[in-house]
Amino acid sequence: MKKLILFFLTIAFLSVLSTSSASAKELSAGSSAVLITTSNTASEDYRTKILRKYLEQFDSPLAPYAGSFVENADKYDLDWKFVAAISGLESTFGKQIPYGTYNGWGWGIYGTNRIYFKSWEDGIGTVSQGLRTKYMDTWGARDVYSIGKIYAASPTWAQRVTYFMNQIEAFKLRNPADSL
Repeated sequence: MKKLILFFLTIAFLSVLSTSSASAKELSAGSSAVLITTSNTASEDYRTKILRKYLEQFDSPLAPYAGSFVENADKYDLDWKFVAAISGLESTFGKQIPYGTYNGWGWGIYGTNRIYFKSWEDGIGTVSQGLRTKYMDTWGARDVYSIGKIYAASPTWAQRVTYFMNQIEAFKLRNPADSL
């Protein structure tokens, strides 16, 4: 019996020694490995593909920056469709903007006031950060409707932004990952 136990212990020990260094790193990482595996690169790529293809339907100058929308949404804990949807309402996805502003969100534009961004990526990052830090963290807005009460003069702003978010979601459902 002792020989049988010793045999199984030896097999277990040898299998541990023969594991690859990557597996050993995963084992030693413990609970932090869980955080890495929850960030699914394939789904991030899929969100970027979906958003890019959706924006391309409108000949949007924002289409090449779909990855920036997704990255900033993840960074600031926003729905990945939200900032793009605002641009749909405010500027027909970046097509109708004050010349040279890269401001497809109406961010800080009222009366004769104009806010200019250096690039589309700068605009996406600034708007995403502002929505999180100002509207949500500072002023306590928790959803599109409570943000809309602060963000926009129109009482239908949130409803129309939600419409675009739903359109992007419907596009995603009609276009499985392998069809893009």
